[in-house]
Amino acid sequence: MENRKCLECYEQLRGRADQKFCSDQCRSAYNNKQYLASHSVINSVNRILKKNYFILSALSSEGKITASKSDLQKKGFRFDYFTCISTSKSKRVNYFCYDQGFRELENNKITLVQHAENAKLSELTH
Repeated sequence: MENRKCLECYEQLRGRADQKFCSDQCRSAYNNKQYLASHSVINSVNRILKKNYFILSALSSEGKITASKSDLQKKGFRFDYFTCISTSKSKRVNYFCYDQGFRELENNKITLVQHAENAKLSELTH
């Protein structure tokens, strides 16, 4: 008889020939580790996008229209992470984190913008 061990805790297995884990807890722990390892990049990018989104939405809810890039960076905003780019009719480039966005101005300033399509979608779902 071959020496079979649990994939998580390496305890000796007893029972079915195709058994891989000694308990439900070991099976769950093993599968959770596999999931986290394969999704760590996605999770870290999502955390950055969420943070950017909340920084922009907090400024919008305060009624701000413009802000300095350095103020956003101090709050932890990452300008290299966004969900989409759009160009306005006046050829201005807007960067969005979901429906919250910004447009770069001169003198290291930005102006806040909202994505019109996502705003309409938000109205339909509420």
